[in-house]
Amino acid sequence: MADKQYDVVIIGGGTGGYVAAIRAAQLGLKAAVVDKSKVGGTCLHQGCIPTKALLHTAELLDTFRHHQEFGLTGEVGLDYAGALAKKDRVVNQLYRGVQGLLKKNKVDVLDGFGRLSAANQVEVTAEDGSKTSVLAKDIVLATGSVPRALPKLQFDGKRIINSDHVLTMAEVPQSVLILGGGAIGVEFASMYNDFGSSVTLVEMLPHILPQDDQEIAAQLTRLMTRRGIKVHAGATFMLDQVKVGKKGVSGVIQTSDGKESPVEGEVLLVAVGRQPVSEGLGLETLGVAVDRGFVKVDDHYRTNVPHVYAIGDLIGGYLLAHVAAHEGMIAVETIAGKEPELLSADRIPRVTYSRPEVASVGWTKEEAEQHGRTVKVGTFPFKANGRSLILGEAEGMVKLVADAKTDALLGAHIVGPNASEMINEMALARFLEGTAWEIAESVHAHPTVSEVLHEAALAVDGHAIHI
Repeated sequence: MADKQYDVVIIGGGTGGYVAAIRAAQLGLKAAVVDKSKVGGTCLHQGCIPTKALLHTAELLDTFRHHQEFGLTGEVGLDYAGALAKKDRVVNQLYRGVQGLLKKNKVDVLDGFGRLSAANQVEVTAEDGSKTSVLAKDIVLATGSVPRALPKLQFDGKRIINSDHVLTMAEVPQSVLILGGGAIGVEFASMYNDFGSSVTLVEMLPHILPQDDQEIAAQLTRLMTRRGIKVHAGATFMLDQVKVGKKGVSGVIQTSDGKESPVEGEVLLVAVGRQPVSEGLGLETLGVAVDRGFVKVDDHYRTNVPHVYAIGDLIGGYLLAHVAAHEGMIAVETIAGKEPELLSADRIPRVTYSRPEVASVGWTKEEAEQHGRTVKVGTFPFKANGRSLILGEAEGMVKLVADAKTDALLGAHIVGPNASEMINEMALARFLEGTAWEIAESVHAHPTVSEVLHEAALAVDGHAIHI
C-alpha cells in the first residue's frame, strides 16, 4: 500500500526536476521530488556550476598574467586548492538555496532511488535498502545523464577520467590528453591550458564544436592553437593502441589521410558525450518507448504511457540544464491543464565556456539553406569594438544569418568575450521573430561589448559603420 499520494511525483532532482516541482507547486499541485543524491543534480554538483567556477579562475589567471598591459604590478599564481575551495563554496550556497526553494514551495523531497512500479506509482528505495511506495496522478521522469565511456577505455578516476573526476582531482596534471572536441572537451582544454598543463585535444569529426558554425569553430581552433593547445580534428583515436602506465596514457591517432601520430598525457580525459540514466526505472514493465536509452516523448513531453512524462537529458536533444528547466515547466503546465508555449530547438541558446567563449542560437548558414532559405550574412570582429580593446579581449567575431527575403533573424553565432551573455539578446530576437533591421535599429549603449551585435546586424545589409 502506498504511503503518500501526490498530484505530481518527479523522479530526479536536477535542474529539470526541481524546477518542474516548484512550477507544479506554483500551479497548486501537490508535488514531490525523488532523488538518490543531492537536489540540484549534475548541473549544480558535477557540471555547469563547479566547472564554470574553475573556468573563471582560469580566465582570471590568464588576465593577471598580462597585468602589465593594464598598468598593474605584482605577481599572481595559481592556488589550485583555493580554486577548489571557491568552487565548493559556490556550489554549497546554491545547494542550500535549492533546498530552501523546495521547502518554501512545500515540495516534499523523498531520498532514494525512484522507479516506476505502475503508471501512477513510484517505488522509492532508500540507501539502507528499505522501500516505500507513493501514488501520483502524474509522474515526470527527470533522471538526467552520466559521462559516456568507450569500449576498452573504462574510467578508473586516475589515468582515464571523465568530467566528474576532474572536479575531485587534488592537483593539476602536467599534461592532459582530451578525447572529444565538443563543448566539454573544449572547455577543459581551455581551462587546463590556462592552469599550465600541456593539452592535446582530439576530435573525430572535421572540426571541433561540431554543432556550431564551421567558421566560428575554425576561428576558435586558431586561437586555441596560438595558445599552445594541440588540436587534432578529423582524427580517429585508435582504441586498440591505448597504453596506461604509471606515468600516464599514450595512444595513436589516425588522420583522414591515413597518417598515424602518437599522442600522450598524464591523464586521458574522455569527453565523448553523455548517456541517459534510464536503466532500472521500470520503463520496460510499463512499456515506455525508448530509443538507444533515451525516452521518446511528444512536444509536451508526454511518453506513450498516459500520465508518464519525461524531460531533460533523459529524452536526448540538447543536453543542457536550461533546456531541462523549460521542458519541466512545460510538462507540469500541461499536467495542470494549461497551454504552455512549446519549445523549439532553433531558439535554444548554446554556450561553450572556453576562452574566448562560443555561443550560438538558431541555424547556421548551411542549415538555413538546407531548410530552403535564401540567406544573407553579416559579420563583425571584436577587434573593432572599443570595450573589447579596453578589456584586452579583442579576438573573435559575431556572425548573424538572416532571411534574404524577409530579413528574419535565422541564427546568431559568436566567438569572443561575453558571448554567453550576449547570446540571450539573440535568443530573445529569435523568440520574438525579430529581424536584422530591428536589431540594428535597437540602440546599444556605448562603449559595450554588445555593440558588436548592432554592427553585425548592420553588416547583414552591408551597412556596418566601424569596419
